[in-house]
Amino acid sequence: MVDAVLTPEAFGQLLSQTRPRLHRYCARMLGSAFDGEDVVQDAMAKAIEALPEAGHLDNPERWLFRIAHNTALDALRRRKRQAERRSAVELTSIEDPSADAAARVDSAGSFAVFLALPPAQRASVVLSDVLGYANAETAEILESTVAAVKADLHRGREKLKAQKEEQAFRPALSAAEKARLNNYASLFNARDFDALRDLLAEDVRLDLANRTRLNGRRDVSVYFTRYASAPPSRFTLGFAEGQPALLVTAPDGGDLRYVVLLGWTGDKVASIRDFLYAPYIVDGLAIERL
Repeated sequence: MVDAVLTPEAFGQLLSQTRPRLHRYCARMLGSAFDGEDVVQDAMAKAIEALPEAGHLDNPERWLFRIAHNTALDALRRRKRQAERRSAVELTSIEDPSADAAARVDSAGSFAVFLALPPAQRASVVLSDVLGYANAETAEILESTVAAVKADLHRGREKLKAQKEEQAFRPALSAAEKARLNNYASLFNARDFDALRDLLAEDVRLDLANRTRLNGRRDVSVYFTRYASAPPSRFTLGFAEGQPALLVTAPDGGDLRYVVLLGWTGDKVASIRDFLYAPYIVDGLAIERL
């Protein structure tokens, strides 16, 4: 247990060490590894902003988890409001590919089983059964009581036992999507980074999770320069939480290291979300290889 005002250096180390555990929690609260990473980023930003006023922290890790929990609840409320607005409007067509991806996430992925639980039960089960916190610690993080945590644990565990995750859903991949992904993977595996730069849209966006975000073709091109100097990896096609994805392994195959998600505008790459520096994303990630 720590009882001190954290220095910026110690706080940065704490964030780095705690981030994988925060992601394990947020991914299950949101039912998605990718949405969970968004919540972790938001929670860390809030923690950095709040630190100067935090003073002495009896347990900095629990303080971080409390911020992550509240940030996850905020995200769930936003998701609910967005769903209500969508249901109030008659949609005749959906052109945004990200909207289709969001629908696929709701239908697939091992994290989605946790969405069957109300948020309080979900939080208690994940903190206790996934992350190993004692009931008293869970109650402190959730700003609840031990009795309430015990009740939520009991109900949540019973519901999870009864809940059967649907396995019949198989994601769809159009011929055009498959061709674009195959071309990108082939160029990457051949280390033809100049050709990959030629695929970038002028307003391309890069999210190098847990590291940086860049906008525009000129800045994002540097991303491939860094890959060119890194040890080789192999990209193959697959699905991650029902979304078309590039699955990254060692050159000779083996265990999944991380994933890359691409967004397209026609045949140009409009967005790249790369989890090279967030390998914890694969913990429990539902994938299907093609």
